[in-house]
Amino acid sequence: MGKITYIDEANIEKKRVLFRADFDVSLNDNYTIADDARIQHQLPSIKLLLEHHNRLICVAKLGRPKDHDPKLSMRVVVDRLQKYLPDVKVVLIKDFLTEDKKTFENQKDTELFVLENIRYYPQEKQNDPEFAKALASLADVYVNDGFAVCHRTEASVVGVPQYLPSYGGLCLKREITMISKAIENPAKPFVAILGGAKISTKITLINRLIEIADYVLLGGGLANPFFRAKRQSIGNSICEYEMVQKARQILYNAQSKNTSIVLPTDVLAGKADDQNAGGKIFRIGEEIPDDLAILDIGPETKARFGAIIAKAKTIVWNGPVGLFENPNYRQGTDFIYYAIAHNEGVTSIVGGGDTLSAISKKEYLDKITHISTGGGAMLELIENGTLPGIEALKK
Repeated sequence: MGKITYIDEANIEKKRVLFRADFDVSLNDNYTIADDARIQHQLPSIKLLLEHHNRLICVAKLGRPKDHDPKLSMRVVVDRLQKYLPDVKVVLIKDFLTEDKKTFENQKDTELFVLENIRYYPQEKQNDPEFAKALASLADVYVNDGFAVCHRTEASVVGVPQYLPSYGGLCLKREITMISKAIENPAKPFVAILGGAKISTKITLINRLIEIADYVLLGGGLANPFFRAKRQSIGNSICEYEMVQKARQILYNAQSKNTSIVLPTDVLAGKADDQNAGGKIFRIGEEIPDDLAILDIGPETKARFGAIIAKAKTIVWNGPVGLFENPNYRQGTDFIYYAIAHNEGVTSIVGGGDTLSAISKKEYLDKITHISTGGGAMLELIENGTLPGIEALKK
């Protein structure tokens, strides 16, 4: 079994480095940057490599462009990087395949190149070997610091490392170390909290967590197939009805593993697009009217979840437990965040795009042990113990 060598354990100096970054920042409606945390997470690795007089060529994606969508150009990322790195000149390379070779040959160690959105090229998702070779030909070594893309089998993630000496960056190192420690040897009680809209993407994960967690708390749309499995009313709530049988099976598996699956006992139901009315509390088991949907957990559930969170020694949280975008239905998600933040002795790992948007109350962020930059990657790492992008770096 090989292992990853990280850039702080290797002597990478005066090299051309192809740096797979995670610059997939969230954007405002007018395509300006809403939150640049992802760029900031990459800066320690970038600065370390620049200090050793390496010439960096950054590769990343932004959004999910259809063809060459100019709104999803890396230009905004380049401008933001320039602010954080005033001593280097940050240059956007429009098309590395047609760019004059001299541009790369003459690059100085005071210049940082950023290739245009790698998803503009269909060969990226296809993991085309010729495309991976073309990328690899730009550099002497490859560094991956984009944990959020490590679950993808794409050319810039798993293709390039076949052709170059490859290393992990500092952000990647922290992610793998923190998440692996929590699942391989968790302090007990271990509490997993799962929310979000869909259960279908998290079935394998829930089954894996049943093996290792003491409690699995479920909320959000994810809980609805479980209510239906118990023949309880959910009104007009979102529900993957084809998953009800799977939910039944999960409840059964959990019993045999002595893991408590904890579902809400009361909920807040209302109309999703109504910003004024605050919703009505229903106990689970009561009839919820057909024109109302479950949009948050209720007060009794908060108390119950809170008591379990308070005694936890390890917590993994992914997914909001309500429609947090509507202020009337964000109390449950806020409550979980505060409950975790106020548990002094816990190792807490929080991840997933929606979860991170939901906990934007910055004053407690330092109380969370590890905020993961990758939702899908974090979940798959817990499920499988490794990821394609991690395996590609192992030597």
